[in-house]
Amino acid sequence: MWQTGQVYGTGLSLYQDTGRSFSKAEESRMFGKPCFKTGGKAFICFYQKSMVFKLPLAAHQKAMALDGAVLFDPSGKGRAMKEWVQLSYDHHQYWPELAQAAFDYAGGSA
Repeated sequence: MWQTGQVYGTGLSLYQDTGRSFSKAEESRMFGKPCFKTGGKAFICFYQKSMVFKLPLAAHQKAMALDGAVLFDPSGKGRAMKEWVQLSYDHHQYWPELAQAAFDYAGGSA
């Protein structure tokens, strides 16, 4: 659906591969950004060369403890989405695990 291009490179490819690994996930858009949804609910998206996850409390705390993790603020106006954590490619090794937590949280594992 989206082209990788020079700007996003490996990060976007990993995001797409991760999202496509969930059989109940569908590619979509959220705030004009690529996302994956399950049951109509977004659980991950790609923004500013980072993967963004909607997480339950325990996974949210783990993700926010990582250096550089921030709450997702798609408007850039200080209105962060409190359940959503944005992690840069520097932490790509955590992306699949956190995507699974986000998928489960959105109801995908039911």
